[in-house]
Amino acid sequence: MKINRTKTLSALVLIVMIIIGCGTVDPNGLINQELAFEKLAGDWIYGVNGQITLDGQDVSLNYPDFSISFADGTYTTINGGNLFRATGTWTWVSEVAGSINLDTGEEVTILDLSVTRFKFSFTHSGGGVVAGTSGNYTVSLEK
Repeated sequence: MKINRTKTLSALVLIVMIIIGCGTVDPNGLINQELAFEKLAGDWIYGVNGQITLDGQDVSLNYPDFSISFADGTYTTINGGNLFRATGTWTWVSEVAGSINLDTGEEVTILDLSVTRFKFSFTHSGGGVVAGTSGNYTVSLEK
């Protein structure tokens, strides 16, 4: 009876160790998506160095006082023209947390993300002459 109890306890300890050892976890127990979301969450504005470029050309004037705010699975924008919806949803593309999918079907690639800087790029296939022209966009924002 004592041998069975020892074997069961050993097997349980082994299973727990395997479970703890799996996954991408930081010392505080957070996975990549949680770490990235801690930085992403909140309000992002042009600030001092922010801008929106279309195929390398500055088009920030088409989006005066643009801002975007991220919450858990949702976003809101101000002055996003036809480029961004006023409100929408987003999801992580993968566990790596290097890009997100917007509810518009566009995949946003995160180029730089810190607690004070957010730079991302995406290809927009909308239309229009002013705000929302099709092309490759890069957006640099600050908190």
